[in-house]
Parts: sequence; C-alpha cells; structure tokens
Amino acid sequence: MKASRFHLSTLKEAPADAEVVSHRLMTRAGMIRRLAGGIYNYMPLGLRVIRKIEAIVREEMDRAGAIELLMPVIQPAELWIESGRWDVYGPELLRVKDRHQRDFIVQPTSEEAITDIARHEIRSYRQMPKNFYHIQTKFRDERRPRFGVMRGREFTMKDAYSFDRDRDGALASYRAMYEAYEAIFRRMGLTFRAVAADTGAIGGSASHEFQVIAETGEDALAWCPDSGYAANVELAEALPLIERRAGPGAPLAKVPTPGREKCEDVAALLGVPLERTVKSIVLAVDRREAVKDGAQDFAGAPRIVGTTIWLLLVRGDHELNEVKAGKVPGLAGFRFATDSEIVEHFGCRPGYLGPVGTRKPVRVVADRTVAQMADFVSGANEEGFHLAGVNWGRDLPEPVAADIRNVRAGDPSPDGKGALAIQRGIEVGHVFYLGTRYSEAMNATFVDVDGKARPFEMGCYGIGITRLVGAAIEQNHDERGIVWPRAIAPFEVAIVPLGYGKSPAVRAAADALYEQLLADGVDVILDDRDERPGVMFADWELIGVPVRVTVGERSLKEGCVEVVERRGMQSKAVPVGDAAPAVRQLLAG
Repeated sequence: MKASRFHLSTLKEAPADAEVVSHRLMTRAGMIRRLAGGIYNYMPLGLRVIRKIEAIVREEMDRAGAIELLMPVIQPAELWIESGRWDVYGPELLRVKDRHQRDFIVQPTSEEAITDIARHEIRSYRQMPKNFYHIQTKFRDERRPRFGVMRGREFTMKDAYSFDRDRDGALASYRAMYEAYEAIFRRMGLTFRAVAADTGAIGGSASHEFQVIAETGEDALAWCPDSGYAANVELAEALPLIERRAGPGAPLAKVPTPGREKCEDVAALLGVPLERTVKSIVLAVDRREAVKDGAQDFAGAPRIVGTTIWLLLVRGDHELNEVKAGKVPGLAGFRFATDSEIVEHFGCRPGYLGPVGTRKPVRVVADRTVAQMADFVSGANEEGFHLAGVNWGRDLPEPVAADIRNVRAGDPSPDGKGALAIQRGIEVGHVFYLGTRYSEAMNATFVDVDGKARPFEMGCYGIGITRLVGAAIEQNHDERGIVWPRAIAPFEVAIVPLGYGKSPAVRAAADALYEQLLADGVDVILDDRDERPGVMFADWELIGVPVRVTVGERSLKEGCVEVVERRGMQSKAVPVGDAAPAVRQLLAG
C-alpha cells in the first residue's frame, strides 16, 4: 500500500468530548469519526485494525471447534418474550416496530436467536457438542455513551454459543472457550487477566471476564500475587477483618456531632479511628402486584402494593457493593430509599442514621466485619448526634451478617494464600456457563440416549471486537501516540522516504525495500506523500506503526537506512542490503 492511494487524515487536536486516551488518539489518528452519540464511522485505518482482530478471533474459534454462522441484527420480540428478557432487559434494549406494528429489537446479544436455531436444527444427542459463533453488529442504547468505542451504542461483537447434552459436556465446552480466549489475547500481544465475574443480565452461573490491564480501566480487579486468585471487585469475597467480636467495653453514649454527616468527620471530631465507625445505607424493595382491573403505575408496570425498608451497615472506611447487596435474600431489585421514606422510618435525614432506635421497623443487614465490631459509632437517628459504644447483643439484636462490601488492597485473599492487590482493567471478553436458563424458557430440547427429551446445556462467550481496539490503545500508548502490538497494527511497517519525489536514489531504495517486504509477506505502507519529514514522522508515531524505516539521501551516501522501533523509539542505522532482514527480526521479536 502506498500512502498516496490510501486515506490518512490525522488531527493535531482531539475533540473536546474525548474523555479517555483511546478516544483522543483514535480520533487524532484518523481511525474513527463521530456520526452520533456513541456511533462512529470506522475509517480505513481503524477498519484495518478491526479486520486483524477478527482474523485472529476466527482462527482461534475455528481451531477450538466452533462453527461460524451469521444471525440478523434485527430480531422479533416474540423470542425475547419467550425467554423473559423483553420485560426485564431494561432501556438499553432498543425496541422498534415495523410497518405492520409488529415488535422487534435491535440485538444487543443473540441468546434467543441461537436457541431458536438449536431447537429446530439439533434434535439428537448425537449432534452434540455444537458451538456456533458469529461476528456481528450489536446495539445497546446506553444512557450516556462515553469513552469513544469503549462504551459506544453501536459496536461489533463476536458471540458464540455452545450446546451440550449434560453439565459435564457444557463445562468442557466452557473450558475450551476459556483456553481459546487466552490464546486470542496472547496473540494480540495484550497483557490481560481472566477474573471470576458476576453473570449480570445474561444469566447463568459460572462466569469469567477477560480484562486488559490498564490504569484507565473502568473495572477494579482484585487479585492475589501469591496465589493467582483473581475476581472482579463486584464478585470478590470480602472476608471479615475481625476474627472474634470483643465484649462491650464502653457504655452506650449519645454524643453531639453538629454538622458532621460523614464518617470521616465524625471520627475526627470524636478522636476515634475511622475503622470504629459504621456507615448506614438505606435501601427499599417495592412489592408489585398485577391487578385484574388493569390498575398500573405511570410506567405501565404493575402497581406497588408495599415497600420494605432495609438498613445496610458497612464500616466507615468501606464501600457498599451493590451487586453483592442485590444477592442478599429479599434485596433483589432494590432501589435507594427516598428522603421521605428515610425520614418516615428513621426520624431524621441522611447523615445521622443508625440501627438503634429507628422510628419504624427496618430490616438490618451488617457486613461481615461490622457484625464482629464492638463499641462502634453510628448515627443516633437525630440530626446533630451520633451514638458511641454501640454493641450487638446489648444495644441491638444479633445482626444478619452478609458479604456486602467491596474488597480493598491488603484484604486477605479468599483462598487464604496471601493479601489482595487491586488493579484496573477493561473488560474485552466474557464467558458464561448458562445451563438451561434459555433452553428451558424457550422449550429447546433434544432426544437423549434414553429416548427422553431434555433441555440443552448451554454456554455463551463474547468478545468485544471494536472495544478491543480502544483497550489495546489504553494499554499501549505514549506521549507521541499509539504503540500497536504487531499482530493488530493497521500496518506493520511504514517506509518514510525523505524527498521521494525529488531524489531518484531515495525513490529507488524505498521502492526496492517496499517490494522486498511485500514479497516477504510484511504488511507495509510506503509514505510517498509530498510532506515535510517532521509531518510524516509525527503521523506515523501518532498512528503507532511498530517499525518505521527512514530512507534519506544523507544515510544512503553512507550505505544505510534508519530503522526505528516504535515501542521505546529505539533507532539504529542498518546497511541498505540488510534492511529487510532487520525489519523482519524486529517484527519477530
């Protein structure tokens, strides 16, 4: 490829709405152009990266025994009603109607469509195991699309779905995909970690996320350097930090704390460690009932017939984990209580709440560490006051204890083999063991060896193709621009001749090297533009091509060209005749 026949369109400045490095650099390098919020045109450079990612994914999926097909972007609502997700998926699901007023969705994922295929195509246990995959456009109507391609509304995903006759077979398929994902991300030259994760809206049980390690990542990952344990913070178990609760050592005392609503301020005022304070979070769970006369709330949902108020307690220096809270029996579908509900049950506004002396009964759940605390400080349910010397058993009934907090660096690892560290990551892949979640809901069965009909055991496996582009940049960049791993770079080598249109010697040397690298199978671009050297150098450093070869009259007089490795910007003079082997050696390294 010659630059004069390609489309290069770099920018000196990033758009004002570019919040993260990948968004800024992809825009400046001419890889993407915004069309609407969360929707982008992928320009030629960006598309080349996408195609290289897709090629690696296809090769490893095929090697693992998966079979490629293609499912439509638009899917009928009937399938989603069958699975139960039409009502529960949420506003991210884009619903549309055709000219006959029939309901359809723009697919965010394809569990329903693939299950429909399986129930019509796979009739016997003899046809399994099967694993189908496709690479297709997805759409999720994000409330606030941001971070460029990292959280856009339209994106490309590889999703695969396995079908097995029993749990053992399904877990074998899961393991095969797990290993294929490891191979995919290794081939892309990315530093990644597989972590245990929550299953979220997909459902199922076993689940692992593949996270590209990057300081700008949205997700916090907990891992143990001594054992290799790793989990998303949403799932990582928080062990109690107090082995045994001490007996009461202080009387219950009401102390004035005017204007001190935060645990940090209360601890400072009372001269106690923050670890002695307890934070109160008030949640509400609405009970809804379908009413025969059609009475519904303004959103069209069944009307609320009752609300239960919950008080969750975590140590003052800890944070509530909402995913874990939602798994406490009775707290599924919770919301945060309103100010009026809080005043009604506690007698005061937030900032001074606590479990002692509530105005109305509430359900109390204490984090495991809080359940072991003694002589702690909590709100007094009276503005301007807190209680010191609070103790379970004496001042309060014994608590319901649950793991409801985020782990922190230094917490004991759940496997008992060291302490946890926290690092940031960007989720680029996710594998789920679904079991019969979809096959039972959609009556997708096969005839087993004993002649009986049984639901498929399923797994699903996703990779964010376009998100990988952004994640790779977040992990691989410097002050000059992108630093691509070779396997997914838009070009592997850029030849930059100085005076290509003016110097026959430069032109001849550049053309010869270009032809030789092409013959060697190197993905090379020759920059034959009539631009100043500084402009060309800045463009290729911004674009991040792994190797640049500069051909100039001065170096040619010495029989050399300059070879620059983008990562680290190491340069060396190489004899003209050795340039191609030197480039290949750098690429192989």
